[in-house]
Amino acid sequence: MDVPNSPRLLDQVRHLIRRKHMSRATEKAYVHWIRRFILFHRKRHPRDLGAAEVEAFLSYLATHRQVSASTQNQALSALLFLYRQVLEQELPWLENIERAIKPKRLPTVLTKKEVERLLACLDGSSWLIASLLYGSGMRLMEVLRLRVKDLDADRRQVIIRDGKGHKDRATMLAQSLVDPLRVHMQKVRSLHQLDLKAGYGAVYLPYALERKYPNAAKEWGWQYVFPSGKRSVDPVSGRIGRHHINEKTIQRAVKRAVQQANITKPATSHTLRHSFATHLLEDGLDIRTIQELLGHKDLTTTMIYTHVASIGATGVISPLDRKT
Repeated sequence: MDVPNSPRLLDQVRHLIRRKHMSRATEKAYVHWIRRFILFHRKRHPRDLGAAEVEAFLSYLATHRQVSASTQNQALSALLFLYRQVLEQELPWLENIERAIKPKRLPTVLTKKEVERLLACLDGSSWLIASLLYGSGMRLMEVLRLRVKDLDADRRQVIIRDGKGHKDRATMLAQSLVDPLRVHMQKVRSLHQLDLKAGYGAVYLPYALERKYPNAAKEWGWQYVFPSGKRSVDPVSGRIGRHHINEKTIQRAVKRAVQQANITKPATSHTLRHSFATHLLEDGLDIRTIQELLGHKDLTTTMIYTHVASIGATGVISPLDRKT
């Protein structure tokens, strides 16, 4: 039997996550929660634990650590993955553990003027990425994982590959970003050519594409639109290459821009996606089209924006503003 906190059990988790093509963020989160679960129960092996121990751990997170409902649910998902997928135990008590109920909160949305002020406080790649978040409605990681081949300036279209739920979709590319993107891509191509001359230039490829197409990793079309400013070692392959910009870099830049723009709302990079959807709704675009642009599986998820739109679907006029 594996020692509970030995690398072998956690390596099994990592290997299975990679075989299932789950994201690195998911891998990091699941390994973190499984490790914490084992340490919480004094390094006992998960095979020797059951419903009472899982519930005790989740209760500890909620009452002592005061984590949010989404964080508690993420920990539960990690443990379910451990028992069902890694240990291959389909136990009846797994079905009876209830997920924490997430409070229904309205998204923070900026006005068009506030978006203008925020973007004016950004420059370079940060400005371009934030502009894509607002102009195309993408999630931050969807923008950062964009490859050169997924931009179609002529059709003013962006193809998002393997988005949330492992789905592809298309969204709009703002005309005002076509020229800035072309200038940016010239700089990225020059950087890629320098990498190639230095004996590098290979980028991470999803799934088994690198085995199927050995030279694709160095091709221009597969390069990241927003590459990192420095090379790093790929934790999976061990190869030195250039990954995309770290999401924390953009999150910090947007946070500074919010402060500089004197915006009092608790806005983040994701707020620009919320603002994209709300402003389209206010401009009269039908909600099903917005659903497709955002990549929502369920229309009820998109309907949340009807509660924050000032005009359009929820354009109710206050009785104080009505003229007799």
